[in-house]
Amino acid sequence: MTASDPSTESPAEPSLESAAMERLRALYCADSRPWVVAFSGGKDSTVVLQLVFRMLLDLGAEATKPVIVLSSDTQVEAPNVAAFVQETMRRIHTQAQALGLPLVTQLVKPLPEESYWGKIIGKGYPPPTRWFRWCTSNMKIKPSRRAVEAMTREHGSVILLLGTRIDESAQRGRTMQARTLNSKGLNPHHEIPNALVAAPIADWGTDDVWEYLASGPCPWGGDHSFLFSLYRQASGGECPVVFDLSTPSCGGSRFGCWTCTVVKKDKSMQGFIRSGEDQFQPLADFRDRLMELRELPAMRSDVKRNGLSGPGPFLPAARQQILDELLGLELQVGFSLIGDEELLYIQREWSSDFDFQGRLVLEAAAKHGRVIEMGQQEDNSLHKHEDDLLEQAALDAELNPELLRSLIDLRQRDFPSLDKWGSKSAFEEAIGKLVRKAAAQAEQAVRT
Repeated sequence: MTASDPSTESPAEPSLESAAMERLRALYCADSRPWVVAFSGGKDSTVVLQLVFRMLLDLGAEATKPVIVLSSDTQVEAPNVAAFVQETMRRIHTQAQALGLPLVTQLVKPLPEESYWGKIIGKGYPPPTRWFRWCTSNMKIKPSRRAVEAMTREHGSVILLLGTRIDESAQRGRTMQARTLNSKGLNPHHEIPNALVAAPIADWGTDDVWEYLASGPCPWGGDHSFLFSLYRQASGGECPVVFDLSTPSCGGSRFGCWTCTVVKKDKSMQGFIRSGEDQFQPLADFRDRLMELRELPAMRSDVKRNGLSGPGPFLPAARQQILDELLGLELQVGFSLIGDEELLYIQREWSSDFDFQGRLVLEAAAKHGRVIEMGQQEDNSLHKHEDDLLEQAALDAELNPELLRSLIDLRQRDFPSLDKWGSKSAFEEAIGKLVRKAAAQAEQAVRT
């Protein structure tokens, strides 16, 4: 047997890592469009970010184009995951600055009116279901899209780097394979104008991901041991940074929001608890409590916000009850579950809806040891909103604004709560007397 001629042997296939690095390098140097790396803290987005970080290190002085690491905090993430992501983002930013890399981090969050508690307690939304999954759009898509659209306005166009992989699921694989890619392997984002999408590890398998992460230390310092432990505890996958509704819900085995009511059982939270995170049991119980309250007719209006019959928003008494229980839960677990900005937003909503004295939220917070300062600007905004409503109501009803002001004063003075038995009928009777008195005075004025 003769030895084979080395010149006739086929060259070895490049490793997945080297192939991905080469594609990233070519894509980075091809134009001046900034990159946005979507980072959730999970295994797939960590691989993408690690590849990008190492590529920037390899490029050295040639690395001049900005890279933004974008992460989303819904403010109701599993506490251990939220803390891990925030600490990782801090490490990434610090190391990038120390090494002189053109890489910055940005953590986005929903506005108070988009937040989970702003919707449920402020406006009375029922907790999300599979058929009414308002949470993803408000808490994930809108904050992330705002950030990306701000970048496109500044730079003209950006490239989004996502950790999506074909073998994540059959549906995800079909979706990715159906997309039309240009010569650089990019496809236009179907909802964000001037944004192109790259999936650097699309053809990686799950084993490839774990092997890569285990192959060496993080380029931003430390290792992935805590990430490994999260997956062992949760027995699932990460909840990705979401830019559109084609991304699946984070319920089930993925670790996402501790309040998730889209699924019957939150497997990741149960996994954390089974692994010894006993402090999360009250959160799991409260999540079940929200599902219970959602199904109680007595807690919901029998008219939807669009005027149609059917289970509508939580009634004022229900919203007050949920807030009271949430603030009590904060004391039980020992960390914040709702921010001051959300509480102030809820107070504004209640003040224009049923709490015309504008104190119920602040009093509930004080009851549980939370002191919420409402500055003069906040206080003025409540009165400004009330004045706007008053003016519009006067125009719509063709009534004297002074009469409407008297009605509001009556409501504030004598009927601070309309949830008490008989208060609504008494309020209606008092309104009738006030309107009749005003009509009589107007008629007398015409005669004289």
